[in-house]
Amino acid sequence: RPHRTELYKDPPSGCWPIVYSPDYNITFMGLEKLHPFDAGKWGKVINFLKEEKLIADDLIVQAREATDEDLLVVHTRRYLNKLKWSFVVATITEIPPVAFLPNFVVQRKVLKPLRTQTGGTIMAGKLAVDRGWAINVGGGFHHCSSDKGGGFCAYADITLAIKFLFERVQGVSRATIIDLDAHQGNGHERDFMDDPRVYIMDAYNRYIYPGDGFAKRAIKRKVELEWGTEDTEYLQKVHTHVEGALNEFKPDIVVYNAGTDILDGDPLGGLAISPQGIVKRDEVVFRAARSRGIPVLMVTSGGYQKRTARIIADSILNLHSLGLLGRERAACALGSPSLDQMVRDSAKDFSNLSLQ
Repeated sequence: RPHRTELYKDPPSGCWPIVYSPDYNITFMGLEKLHPFDAGKWGKVINFLKEEKLIADDLIVQAREATDEDLLVVHTRRYLNKLKWSFVVATITEIPPVAFLPNFVVQRKVLKPLRTQTGGTIMAGKLAVDRGWAINVGGGFHHCSSDKGGGFCAYADITLAIKFLFERVQGVSRATIIDLDAHQGNGHERDFMDDPRVYIMDAYNRYIYPGDGFAKRAIKRKVELEWGTEDTEYLQKVHTHVEGALNEFKPDIVVYNAGTDILDGDPLGGLAISPQGIVKRDEVVFRAARSRGIPVLMVTSGGYQKRTARIIADSILNLHSLGLLGRERAACALGSPSLDQMVRDSAKDFSNLSLQ
């Protein structure tokens, strides 16, 4: 029998299925600047969406931190115990000075934000099934598996969200992961290696981290990209393979790992996709899932440049203006603009963004 969890408590019915907490952001003594990751990008995405009047604080679902009991649905006790060593966390997050901090500081300043994002992904899984779509503004830690972290990923939030759904939500027994981060998603691949209920499509730069040959055996649709791949080729491949994946295997949920490290100039991704290309890519995935009536859970994953947050926000605004984010929400706060007004506003904002 599944353990009791706070993560599956229903949020107020009027809230958007957009999950976030200020606790997502990693800030301490400037150490986070030693990693190319923008450790405050999640809060910036939310601020842009507020500026555009798409959301307000009381319209978003507040993420809760995943407890040890929640994490043990996937992780081994041995692995969670390893995170009590600061040098292990330093290796996983790729921030070497973390090794010299007392572990209680590391728990509070590094791991708690990552546990809260992980809780957010699990919550968004249930919301997606209930509402047709959900976006966790964080998460997407696709290099972490049940007993090994790496590449800034300390918890296997994608695996957890899917296992929670399989165990707790009736009618969810098949999942498709569409992983479009620039890196191979070796964590969830290792976790679902021999699980026929999970279909994995992964498009990534074939020459970069992690190059996990063993994990590649779990990929049902492998799209290996060359250095410097640009919009036209990329979008054509994404479109072909997303459609193909969803025609080949009929899932009850799509988990979409929407990394923005494919952006031209990303120091780690090595691809050359424009901001408009990223917006279009997300549209392709949402269209494919929603036109088939398949709930979609999106997580934001990698993206290591300062302009990343703006692009994620623009993408969410675009999905909204196209009607791809369900219209079944009621305003849960007095005085919030009507949905029609929001649609008009965001359509106006987007009329000057030419999406070829």
